[in-house]
Amino acid sequence: MADLKSKGAIYLKAGLFLGIGVVSAGLLLAEDFSWKRAVLLGLVVWSFCRAYYFAFYVIEHYVDASYRFAGLISFVRYLVGKRVK
Repeated sequence: MADLKSKGAIYLKAGLFLGIGVVSAGLLLAEDFSWKRAVLLGLVVWSFCRAYYFAFYVIEHYVDASYRFAGLISFVRYLVGKRVK
């Protein structure tokens, strides 16, 4: 699969991801709303975003400059192939 180069398509993709997240969160909370559920959902989203950031940006810029990410499967292969110190 070729890299996405169109700026408009990239913004559209980001908007679609945001829309999916907002609608999904809304549906989860609308089913049985509680502040506890809303806070936990926010923490889940935040923590997965931070883990994703770590898997790619932090590893590439602070741990191993030779690592180039290509997705989560690539990161798992990287972890299996390297010993984390």
